[in-house]
Order: sequence, then structure tokens, then C-alpha cells
Amino acid sequence: MIDHVTISVSDVELSRKFYEAAFRPLGYKIAFGEEGRMWAFDLGKGFLFEIRSPNTTEALTSFHIAFRAESQLKVQEFYEAALQAGARDNGAPGSRPQYTENYYACFVYDPDGHNIEAMFDKWES
Repeated sequence: MIDHVTISVSDVELSRKFYEAAFRPLGYKIAFGEEGRMWAFDLGKGFLFEIRSPNTTEALTSFHIAFRAESQLKVQEFYEAALQAGARDNGAPGSRPQYTENYYACFVYDPDGHNIEAMFDKWES
């Protein structure tokens, strides 16, 4: 299952206003963000659509997608399989508490240089 998709935009605040207006009929609203840097829109069922400025210190490709995994082990297995299939490392499996307390993820570049993530986040119910 897809967890989130991130696209690079030239003007974060202009794009925020655009997506806020365009998403209004669909009921999608901003979940979190940081002015001038990035905004995440809640599309329901835990799925996020994110817009991000390319002017950050984080490595960002024009397109990023994160796939939700069933466990930390599955994240590790994805990482190893992707590297064996020819991906380049962009972040080994590990905790990412800067996202959420229980976020565990890895990042690889696919053959075209897109940032692909596998992630697991233990959500409290």
C-alpha cells in the first residue's frame, strides 16, 4: 500500500494555496507542514500527498513515493532486494523519529534516480 507521495514544487506557498483550493471539493486538508518548506495533505486512511521545496538541505528528487510495509523486517528485506536489483542507497533501514515516534524506514534511488521508500510505522489504535 502507498503511504505517501511527495512532489517537488517551485513555490511551496503558491502550491499550498492551489492544492488547498483544488482539494476542498474532495475533503482533503493540510495535516501538517512548515511554511516555505513543505506541506502534507491528509487524503484519508493514513495516505498523505506532500509538496516540498527543492531548496531544503534534505536530498530531494522531483518525485518520491513511500510504500507501507508490514514490519521492520519487511523494510529491511525491501532494502536488500532493491540494492541487489541495482538500486543505490539513500538511507539504510532504521528509526526515523523526526517523522513519528515509531517510524522505521529505508530509502533507495531507483534506476532513474527517483527516491523510493519502504516504511513501517506502528500506529496506536
